[in-house]
Amino acid sequence: MPDGFFNSDGLITAETALQRNLAAFNRERFDPALPMVDWRSGIDRMAEGLREEGAFLEERRAAVSARAAEAPRDADKFVRWFEALEKDGPGQHDPLFPWLAKTATMEQMRWFLTQEIAGEAGFEDLSALTQVKLPVRPKLEIARNYWDEMGRGNPKGMHGPLLEALAEHLGLEPRVETTVWEALALANVMAGLAANRRYAYHSVGALGVIEQTAPARAALVGKGLKRLGVLSGDRHYFDLHAILDVKHSAAWNSEAIHPLVASNPVLAPAIAEGALMRLECGAACFQRYRQEFEI
Repeated sequence: MPDGFFNSDGLITAETALQRNLAAFNRERFDPALPMVDWRSGIDRMAEGLREEGAFLEERRAAVSARAAEAPRDADKFVRWFEALEKDGPGQHDPLFPWLAKTATMEQMRWFLTQEIAGEAGFEDLSALTQVKLPVRPKLEIARNYWDEMGRGNPKGMHGPLLEALAEHLGLEPRVETTVWEALALANVMAGLAANRRYAYHSVGALGVIEQTAPARAALVGKGLKRLGVLSGDRHYFDLHAILDVKHSAAWNSEAIHPLVASNPVLAPAIAEGALMRLECGAACFQRYRQEFEI
């Protein structure tokens, strides 16, 4: 299986270098730390990272702005437009996933999962960042979703550790250095939208469209893992998201997105842009994975 992070000349591409830089920036930004004596240099590094991130996010936003501008401003119509992304959004019903369910070898499945885990930004943390100072109804819906992600207070039910347990069972070792840049870009987009308040409503859209589009993909990955002999307890993360996210999506659309657009129609294009940015990132990943698998 190719490592997937060098170009044909064996050199690191500019896009790969950018996404690795942003991944390092996000680790420094989000990882808990202690005060430094030279704290001013840390601020300088953060400022440089924010400028680099800003240019990247604006480039991604510009790529979807025309389609997002077509989204209705009426709340009911906007939710219907948003829900239709599950059928006609970028990357939806990609042939990669039926192939994973029916054909992929264990080696291929392990490579795919390694890329996906490396590109996982942490839905619970992104939700917590996004909900800051939002109106009551969206804040409460994101809080309910967050609590589900956290296993409702039960460590054994937390979604993040469930994925980590699968990685441990399969012996996966996700690292930035062996992750294709498309997967890094997906994580960097999600982190950037959630961390910057000017993209708060974009993050609402990006997180909402994950809940809406993940179930079908999760179900197919779960089927592939079952076919390959992975026990139900080890593949529980995917089986869970194939069911739970359907409920999460309906609640997110009605309790977070609808009231935001109803209260301020100007927010509709921002929510739409965020959703499309996330979907485009996913579509790029799926295409890259198919190239690696030669399917």
